[in-house]
Amino acid sequence: MHLAAFLFTPGSHSSGWRHPDAIPECDMDFAQYVRIAQAAERGKLDTIFFQDTVAVNGSAALDGVSRFRPKQGRQAYLEPTTLLAALATVTSRIGLIATATTTYNEPYNIARRFASIDHISGGRAGWNLVTSQIEDEAGNFGADHHMQHALRYERAEEFYDVVAGLWDSFEDGALIRDKASGDYIDPAKLHFLDHRGRHFTVRGPLNMARCPQGRPIVSQAGSSDAGMELAARTADLVFTAQSDMSEAQAFAADLKARAARHGRDPAHVKVMPGLMTIIGRTEAEAQQKYEALQRLLDDANAMRLLARLCGDLDIHSLPPDAPLPELPPSNAAKARQRHLMEKAKREDLSIIQVARYLGTSLGHQLLVGTPARIADSMEAWLREGACDGFTLMFPYYPTPLEDFVALVVPELQRRGLFRTEYRGHTLREHLGIPVPPNRFAAD
Repeated sequence: MHLAAFLFTPGSHSSGWRHPDAIPECDMDFAQYVRIAQAAERGKLDTIFFQDTVAVNGSAALDGVSRFRPKQGRQAYLEPTTLLAALATVTSRIGLIATATTTYNEPYNIARRFASIDHISGGRAGWNLVTSQIEDEAGNFGADHHMQHALRYERAEEFYDVVAGLWDSFEDGALIRDKASGDYIDPAKLHFLDHRGRHFTVRGPLNMARCPQGRPIVSQAGSSDAGMELAARTADLVFTAQSDMSEAQAFAADLKARAARHGRDPAHVKVMPGLMTIIGRTEAEAQQKYEALQRLLDDANAMRLLARLCGDLDIHSLPPDAPLPELPPSNAAKARQRHLMEKAKREDLSIIQVARYLGTSLGHQLLVGTPARIADSMEAWLREGACDGFTLMFPYYPTPLEDFVALVVPELQRRGLFRTEYRGHTLREHLGIPVPPNRFAAD
């Protein structure tokens, strides 16, 4: 079983930062990030994983700061690739993944940034390739409107090709640094990309030696058809929202079949759905923790989270106890919208129930119970082919993550489902994914 800690500070529960045990300042306090990352490494987790949005969520819909009253967290936080470089110096084994959007970045900068982190960390870097689902971002980059979904993915496909090509600029051993001859680079092992496409023209080469991992791990979080196709072609790790085992099985099977059609080994594409856990030493204690969190949940804020996924439908105009209607197309997170509609239909949920589900776990699976009960469910999903592991989410920080490491990880280890020690040093070694060959190197 593979495990990633999704560090969505100050918490993946929209009101978790208000919990008495929460440290909401962890969104900006590097010392708290160190505590969290080192706890995850004590648990022998494969990687930590940072989401990113290059905007304040919800800001574009309002015409002035005086009207802006968001109550959810995750409105100010450290830039994650900078944070990864810093965390690389206070950790030694755990992987380091961060989001960087292909819609509001340039390939050369992204290739250089993640290659640098891979060198700094000794081969532990990963890039979470996303196209941006938050429409607020457009206004920060000279655009009146967010790029349309299909065009975002078309750009992302080419963006990945450029980045991956740049990572192959130097073959292994290209930097010879021969003092006697004065030769610094073996020119036969240095390659220009000379890419010319619809969206990018990039000459190269990248001014960065080949990475310790060959190239960093690539993760992807899109679950729309376009997102799955991109993941099948490019991703080593796939983060997805799945709360029903049969649907998760179908998703994993579909994704791995697509990977095979792209000539890839499906075993090298790790499907790791999101999972929020609320852990108690007894079932009663776990339920009490859950109920305490839910008492903090603000329904108006939950409805704002849902409204972002409702396209041009004014969800606030409908009775909150009415069934969730068929939602019109959204230019935000299409797969998450579909997930919510399918869950609402399957479980006969009202609009406010769907909103509260979204506010509680961002639309991901939620498990409330003892370590044994949580491990039972995780084991069942793994053995039934619904996943290769989980991307762990926490309602607030740092104690829920520390509880998982102290209580659930030993239970998984006792069952032989999870490592007791790291057996390698790179993220590829943790995930069991081989180093890719350099495309320019002679066979």
